[in-house]
Amino acid sequence: MKRISLAVGAAALAASIAATGPASYATATAAATPDGAAQVGAGRATLTGFASLPAQTFVPGSEPSGSQLGTAPINGVTPPFSGQPVQGFSGIVRRGDGTFDVLSDNGYGNKANSADFLLRVHRIKPDFRAGTVDVLGGFNLSDPRGRVPWPLTRADRKLTGADFDVESIVRADDGTYWIGDEFGPFLLHFSARGTLLEAPIELPGVKAPENPTLNGAAPNLAGSKGFEGMARSADGRWLYPLLEGTVNGDPAGTLRMNEFDVRKRAYTGKRWTYRLDSPANAIGDAIAVDEHRFLIIERDNNQGDAAALKRVYLADNRDRDHDGAMDKTLAADLLDLANPKGLGGFGETFRFPFQTIEDVVILDDRTLGILNDNNFPFSSGRTPGQPDNDEFITVRLPWRLHAR
Repeated sequence: MKRISLAVGAAALAASIAATGPASYATATAAATPDGAAQVGAGRATLTGFASLPAQTFVPGSEPSGSQLGTAPINGVTPPFSGQPVQGFSGIVRRGDGTFDVLSDNGYGNKANSADFLLRVHRIKPDFRAGTVDVLGGFNLSDPRGRVPWPLTRADRKLTGADFDVESIVRADDGTYWIGDEFGPFLLHFSARGTLLEAPIELPGVKAPENPTLNGAAPNLAGSKGFEGMARSADGRWLYPLLEGTVNGDPAGTLRMNEFDVRKRAYTGKRWTYRLDSPANAIGDAIAVDEHRFLIIERDNNQGDAAALKRVYLADNRDRDHDGAMDKTLAADLLDLANPKGLGGFGETFRFPFQTIEDVVILDDRTLGILNDNNFPFSSGRTPGQPDNDEFITVRLPWRLHAR
């Protein structure tokens, strides 16, 4: 796999793209930078918007949560909590009216401590002038029709972080939601109000240790390493769930992206490989640019000053160098964003130094929306000793996506 560095002047890159057309974007970029070497300061993405939701934001009138975290302070916050935190955005859907649906993470990190965290989709609206994020409402995920064939945590069949680890979300044209889970890994299909519509759909041949259908079989995927990212095709026919972990027997640091046929409710057998920069890294989210290209967040597991790699790559499944993996082009280095306007009160270079960055959405052909998962109350990447806020930033790329 050849990782192509966007290190050319804007004029040279534009001329190269114009000469070849958007379908040959990766080839054009490679021709413009034949040595693949990075040139500092060239092709740098720019911060264009900053908004923040305070870490201690809770769903009004909600049930207590965090009872399995103990009673010792964590980053200055003492559990349990009087309500459900608006926490851990692990997936995002653009609604087209300035609002977004965001998916809560599974709760507090694992099955054992998240039984009183209700899985939920929140509706939010960022105000980049004020630098704030409004929570407009949302809905819990539930299974009142009994589609899940194994026992759930709650008798009322509201879904919790002990039932599923929901990490990715897309919205279908009919208003329903497809959500990717890490415990199975499963695909989950919900109504527009969060009711599970059909039984969880397994990925053939892959099981995580939390999968309730193991029946004594050995898992071949590490815990909570299932569908971290999921893209949908422009016409809605296909889903492309991307594993966060490497399946046993695959080369270290390689992740499977599978194709799922929404009409047939079945995997097609088509599969591509995304190769991490390091086997120690993970992916955070994926979104389709067109039928061949995807934006994928890749990150290390560090935070704050220790964070060394937080990037958005453009990944092309045509594998032009024939090495068996998707070709990667650096789109944005989230630890080195130009910030000429000093947005958010930060300096000329903006860092997004969070342990987990799990949301990317295309706002226009050169602008991305990116959010962190704050792992409340555990992560403290922005200020040591304080729980991270949920930050929503917009990033302008130095070139057009030619998205479809």
